[in-house]
Amino acid sequence: MAMSKSEIVRLIEGGLPGAIVKIEDLRGDGDHYAANVVYKGFRGISRIKQHQMVYEALKGNMGDTLHALALQTSVPE
Repeated sequence: MAMSKSEIVRLIEGGLPGAIVKIEDLRGDGDHYAANVVYKGFRGISRIKQHQMVYEALKGNMGDTLHALALQTSVPE
């Protein structure tokens, strides 16, 4: 069962209000995505914690409905 780009964006934006989320379908199969998440709430936190926050926002879909997500996180400039 694949997950749509819009659903991934909706979940991340819902879990990280104000985040700017860009998603790219890497294979066109709805299973392998790259995400770039820019969020002011990431300021001062480790990259690992930033990624954990994104995974938490995905509400358990990572590894199941969403097979692979190449994740890049940053704070606004």
